[in-house]
Amino acid sequence: MRLSNTMSLNKILKFIKYFVVGGFAALVNITIFFIFAKLLQMNYFVVGALAFIIATLINYALSVRYVFKSGVRFSKKHELLWTYVISVIGLVGNEIILYLLINLLHIEIMASQVIAIGAVFFWNYIARNSFVFKDINEEGNEV
Repeated sequence: MRLSNTMSLNKILKFIKYFVVGGFAALVNITIFFIFAKLLQMNYFVVGALAFIIATLINYALSVRYVFKSGVRFSKKHELLWTYVISVIGLVGNEIILYLLINLLHIEIMASQVIAIGAVFFWNYIARNSFVFKDINEEGNEV
């Protein structure tokens, strides 16, 4: 197998691993959201934010274990900080999508949350993969 084919396969495998990790974190997010926003009828903006924060921490912990190389570009403390910065941007997007879908388009609350999570998933992967956990080769150059 040529080097470029191996690199492409590695990128695909990394995305699949992140998809599984992100799927688990999304399941946590949706479960929290369902219990507190749907069943207990708490404010969906507050619940959405708290569920997103908890899911982000779970996603970070699983991502550095199974998907990304931790400590390559930043210290673990800074990785977590940048992960949350990226996630806050994603959270704003998540909340905007929820507002638009629920209040303007009148889409059911759980369907709206699933759509919002799906949309924000791609932002999170691209930002984390290309900034927080960007690979560095043996010469110290970013790849």
